[in-house]
Amino acid sequence: MLYKEHSVPTRKNIALVAHDNKKDELVSWGLRHKEQLTGHELYATGTTGTLMEKHLSMPVKKFISGPLGGDQQIGALISECKLDLLVFFWDPFEPMPHDPDVKALLRIAAVWNIPVACNQSSADYIFSSEMLAQTHNRQIPDYDSYLKQRALEQKALE
Repeated sequence: MLYKEHSVPTRKNIALVAHDNKKDELVSWGLRHKEQLTGHELYATGTTGTLMEKHLSMPVKKFISGPLGGDQQIGALISECKLDLLVFFWDPFEPMPHDPDVKALLRIAAVWNIPVACNQSSADYIFSSEMLAQTHNRQIPDYDSYLKQRALEQKALE
């Protein structure tokens, strides 16, 4: 795969997701980082978004519930370079009926090279980084070049 640089703006688009047993943890974490979150655009899956909006008293763009497709909606925005950071407090001890969706979301985040925090410690590390408040570049797949290369290879085979 070929890569290109993508400029991440100062004002980040941050996705907030939490499994049921981790929602209170995410709310507590969000309250500790409320001042930092205020400078960014927040997105979340269903119930998590409603809880975060209520407790943080700030707007959150909400998708449908994760098990109903909200994880996939977030993944789609990541692949369109419309989300810059994923804070996903997932529960490793609770089996999830939508586990394939969770794995797909984490895979998309890795493919598109966005920071992912899966617990309070990793979220604290990311939010203590000076990069959170700065513009910076990240490497992303250059899908257009990939398609052109594949077309040339196909043409050569004809």
